Amino acid sequence: MTHRAFRPFRPQLRLEARFQVLSRRIADFSGTAIAFTCALGCVLVWLLTGPLFHFADGWQLVINTGTTIITFLMVFLIQNAQNEDTRELHAKLDAVLQELRAERNMMHDPELLQLTPEQLLQEARAGD
Repeated sequence: MTHRAFRPFRPQLRLEARFQVLSRRIADFSGTAIAFTCALGCVLVWLLTGPLFHFADGWQLVINTGTTIITFLMVFLIQNAQNEDTRELHAKLDAVLQELRAERNMMHDPELLQLTPEQLLQEARAGD
């Protein structure tokens, strides 16, 4: 009988959940000074190797290909992170509006339920 190391129970994350975590981490990291410094360092190394490779087409192709691939992938990762932020923001705004409606006894007034969020906020401010 073999002895297995104890591993705490951890449910397997679905592919989408893993992607959410990865995209959030990369989007958060991409806005840091460390990420900028790494990118700048890559460009400087590329520039300094220009004379070594006689500024050949292959040398230029390296930076063009690298930046294109990174940009292509970052578009999807950052868009995913922004979509998540937008969903969270809308959920919070919906909760605030529900509270305002409940506080002002607006829940059962059909006329007030037809108002836009901006109109509801104006109505709530006018009641203060």
